[in-house]
Amino acid sequence: MKRVKLKVLGISYSQTQSGAYALILIEENGEKRIPIIIGGFEAQAIVIKLENLEPPRPLTHDLFKSFADKFDISLIEVMIYKLEEGVFYSRLLCNNGEKELSIDSRTSDAVALALRFGCPIYINEDILDKAGITITSADTPAASESDDDHIYEAGDSKYRNYPDDELQKMIDEAVRTEDYERAAAIRDELEKRKKKK
Repeated sequence: MKRVKLKVLGISYSQTQSGAYALILIEENGEKRIPIIIGGFEAQAIVIKLENLEPPRPLTHDLFKSFADKFDISLIEVMIYKLEEGVFYSRLLCNNGEKELSIDSRTSDAVALALRFGCPIYINEDILDKAGITITSADTPAASESDDDHIYEAGDSKYRNYPDDELQKMIDEAVRTEDYERAAAIRDELEKRKKKK
């Protein structure tokens, strides 16, 4: 079965489920996108890595990466291999220097780990054909993409009236108190300002 390489486009608020987020994956050499509904903690783990935020203490996925590094285990790839009743199933292909092992994983965790290990993410072509969507610019008038392909929530930011230096202090405080969702929202505002300059 043919595999298609994906990359992480970003995270957006889910329009269909309150309190949930949509992880958006896009084929590396194409236009089809895969939206995957994930929870807030999983979204936080992915956004932290996408935004290169440094938490004061390691989060679970960071701990997993440190543990794997100490025992010379590498993550070779993530494979999204099944879609059943709207749920995506993934496997982690790991290597300990002697053999390769496949480990079942939630897709959100698999993506969070792929970002930390810098490994590729693949999907079976039939799943991409079934669940993938192609969005034209006319379909998303309110959505905007930054230069680094992250998706940000459309609409007015509640941080728009703060000066840049104060926003930077607010990000530092949000990271210190482990409020990563707030830190990402403030970072979004700063990114929007950079694009307008």
